This record gives sequence, structure tokens and C-alpha cells, in this order.
Amino acid sequence: MPKAPKPLVTLLGKAVREATKLRGGGSAFPGLFVESIDKDFISSCLSPLPYGVVLISGTNGKTTTTKMVVELLEGQGLTVFTNRTGSNFTRGVAAALLGAVDMKGNLSADIAVLELDEAHAVKFVQAVRPRYSLLLNVMRDQLDRFGEIDTTARLLRSVAEQTSDVVVINREDPRLLQLGESLDETKVRYFGLDKSLRAKFPSDDDMRGSNASGAKLPKAVSVLEELDGHKAVVSLGNKKLTLELKLEGIYNVFNAVAAISLVSSVLGDKTDKDKLVSTLESITPAFGRGEKLLVDGQPLELVLVKNPGGFRLGLESFDPTGYATMIAINDNYADGRDMSWLWDVQFESLKPGISHVTGVRAYDMALRLQYDEVEVGSVETDIPKALKDFIKANKSMPKRIYCSYTSMLALRRELSKITDVETVS
Repeated sequence: MPKAPKPLVTLLGKAVREATKLRGGGSAFPGLFVESIDKDFISSCLSPLPYGVVLISGTNGKTTTTKMVVELLEGQGLTVFTNRTGSNFTRGVAAALLGAVDMKGNLSADIAVLELDEAHAVKFVQAVRPRYSLLLNVMRDQLDRFGEIDTTARLLRSVAEQTSDVVVINREDPRLLQLGESLDETKVRYFGLDKSLRAKFPSDDDMRGSNASGAKLPKAVSVLEELDGHKAVVSLGNKKLTLELKLEGIYNVFNAVAAISLVSSVLGDKTDKDKLVSTLESITPAFGRGEKLLVDGQPLELVLVKNPGGFRLGLESFDPTGYATMIAINDNYADGRDMSWLWDVQFESLKPGISHVTGVRAYDMALRLQYDEVEVGSVETDIPKALKDFIKANKSMPKRIYCSYTSMLALRRELSKITDVETVS
């Protein structure tokens, strides 16, 4: 059994957390500090929870799906601990715990729902065995970090094998389906799509024309049956749930199906399905994931893009008509250094032209747009300057910015100087 957190460790960790906040530092540093002085800090905080730990991982959709699962469980009456910042390394979990535990290191919660990066999830499950895990997808994302896509699938296999009770898997992803079929069938649950909708949500293999069609799929706990804009019909067992979501983007509808499947697997017969619907319909986007802000009386949306699949679904979800558009692309470690995946995205839908391109890789992005004959008004690598110019040039129009992860953080930081931006700490 892990040892209880030392009050001194907790006190020091909380002090570092407060000092970091005062200096405007990153959200994960206090976690890195506390891990360095007590490697058992996370496990000792989480082990007493009555419902244990839920781990959510995969390439796309982790942050929004985690937010959905947290709010759905809270809607069912549970007290939930989560790593809200989207810092999905183990140090991010430790940092979030420092903000939630009391001075003795005790956590007042029924269940923990944690979003974890695929590689760090493997490290996490060696220290804390989750009772439940949700595996969303495997896409070509940040290949310079994880290597080939099959490497990412192997990382998620380790998570699934260490999960004690239930693994919820996207049956539409061929690599995850193969993973699920190799596990003890008594602990595997699937979520999926009606066959009429599969073309809207391509797997990595689908995008390259290499996925076998017509394969028989296992029965799913929850299936997206119909989709029309924000309206959806989702089956859950023998019941059909009709939803009208506030969340933008068709990908978030499928994320909702994943969240429903996980919550119903955790709660079983105790699940209040009517409450699931009402809670889902009230959920707003996670920060930077379709987040809407107000600037000069006009809406400004931030749409996170990390890989070809996510960018493709984002472009399909948002009509550029009547919007001023900017794209902000960085290549920092958290974005992935290799941005060659931009050439796997089709940008023809932006052919009316976009206002600005910015970020470290602004010129690479502008070149890619040129090949799809998309006109660009301005190319500026400095994000604060580009944002200021973008807003000034399009004062009377609603605005949308497609952004990589670190450029999204930079944009939120600048926008917080001129409008209300949710603080995530």
C-alpha cells in the first residue's frame, strides 16, 4: 500500500504552487517539484477514492471528453477530482492535486477523472492502477514524440492491460478495435457510430484509404445513430437519447457518445439517463476547444488543431462564410516539432480567403494554403502583433482562429488583456 502523503510535502508543494501563480509560471511546475520529493504523492492521494480512478487517453478529444465525463458524473451526484488545466502529464495531475487536497494531503472526492497524454499514461498506470479507462482514437499526431502510429497504439494497450474493471474503446478505430479484441471480453465496452455516419468520422487508416470496409463490429454500449448539426440521437442500451448540444463541432458529438459510454459503465444501473441528457445539453466547450469569447461586441472562437484528423473535422464543422479567419501554428514541444502533417489537410473550404496567419510556422502554413489556392491577407510570426492586427482589421465581423496548442495558450493570454477569458488553474 502506498504511504500517506506527508504534511510537510503537501505544505511545500502548496507553497511552490502559490509562488508559481504569483510569478505567472506554468501550471505543471509545482507538480514536478512535489514528484521530485515524494514519488508516491499521486498514488497516496488517489488510492482512498471510493470509485477509484478513471483515465482518459487517445490522440484527439481528451480535454473536451474529460470535461464531459466530469460534468456528467457531477450531474449524477458524485464529487469529482480532475486535472482541469489540460496539462496531461503526470506532473500536471500532481499540480492539480496540490490545489485540491487539504494540508494533510487528503482529497475530498468520490472519483478521479484524469486526462493523460498517451506516453505519460503508461507511466501513470505503473504507479496508480485505474479502475476505468477510456481510449478515444489513435491518429498520426506529434510523430517526433511517439514515433509511428503503432507505437501510440502499444502505449494505449499498456493502459488497457493495467485497467482493473472496465476499458471503454472506440470500435471505429481499427487499432483500438484490435486492442479490445485481445483483452478479457468481460472488461471491454465499446462505443461507436451507425454505419451511415462512419464517413464523417474517419480513422487514420480511412484518411489514407487503407481501412478494410464491411468488417463486422462488436456490439457497443452507446452508438451515435443520427446527427443533424447540434442535434443527435444516441442509443444507450435499449434507450434512445435525443440531444441538442451547445458544443460546436461534429467531433464533439462523438466525444459525447464516448462520455456517455464511460459514465454508464462506471454507474451501471444507477445511471439516471434523463439527467445524462440534461447535463450534456448544458456543457460548454473546454478552454480553447471551440471556446467563444467576446471582442469589441463580436464573437471570437478558438479552435484547437493538432493533427490532420482534428483539423479536417474542424474545417468541416465550421462554415467560414461571414467569419474572419486566422490560423496560428507553433512547433514547440507540446505542439510536436514535425508539422509536415499540415500537408495531409485539405484547405479548399477556406478558399474565400483568410485574414491572417501567425505563429512560429506561419510561413509554412501560408505556403500550404498557397498550394490549395487560399489567399492570405497577412503573414506575421509574432502572435500578439498578429492578433492585434487581426482584430483591428476585422472589427465588425465575427472571428475564428484555428490554433495549435501553444499558440492557443499564447492567444488566450493576449485576449485576457482585452476581454473576459476563463482562468484555468
